[in-house]
Amino acid sequence: MKKKLSVLLCVLVAMLCFTACGSKKENLQYDKSTITQATDFLIEYCNSADADTIEQWNKMTDFQIESQLNQAGVPFTKDSFLAALDAWQQGTKECGEYVSHDDYKFEPSSDELKVTTSAKFKDRDAEIMFVFDDELYLESTTIDAHYDIGEIMEKAGLNTILGMGTVFVILIFISLLISLFKYIPALEEKFKNKGKTETKQEAAPAAVAAPVAEEVSNDDELVAVISAAIAAYEAEAGGSTDGFVVRSIKRRPSNKWHA
Repeated sequence: MKKKLSVLLCVLVAMLCFTACGSKKENLQYDKSTITQATDFLIEYCNSADADTIEQWNKMTDFQIESQLNQAGVPFTKDSFLAALDAWQQGTKECGEYVSHDDYKFEPSSDELKVTTSAKFKDRDAEIMFVFDDELYLESTTIDAHYDIGEIMEKAGLNTILGMGTVFVILIFISLLISLFKYIPALEEKFKNKGKTETKQEAAPAAVAAPVAEEVSNDDELVAVISAAIAAYEAEAGGSTDGFVVRSIKRRPSNKWHA
């Protein structure tokens, strides 16, 4: 029984090994001279293209660009060609004018082909990389500038200072903001007291207004009674009440009138 299990396991392992070997894809097959001609053409055209030429390409329709590329017989698509022009412009801004390049290095895989070369520019050297897809059409173009240790350290220092400076500015702003929190309770109390004062001031005149109205009403009644009494008295005495007007009534301090 043990022998049968051992044989079965060996068969399974062998099947798995053969399956893994059979599933391995081969690298892309390509013609080195064709790819070399395409990359040389792209480098020369990108180097000679000025801003007006690039603007004209960007204004063309997709059909016009594809027609131009097909007539030239180059393995480029619209997007990859325009991206190569843009990458070249950015690279020359960083590295200076193009001078020359070395031989190409080809790195094929199962789904792409990488073509790299070391190039010399006016300000610094760089590495140019072209990536072709599984149909050997250009997919991307990159230009990586070479910096020496001093330039790398300088950039790293500037990035560090910028990052730390940003962090300190934010921390200072947060600390100032937190320091203002102590004034919030005083402001809330001030607004609350202000609201209570305004409420009391509005309520006080309303409470005083009622007695004044009552007093005025009582004085009017008293004036009417006194006027009637004087008029009756003058009529009995045979006098006249023409021109008689009661203008004011004054109470004596010792003689308080009660309603």
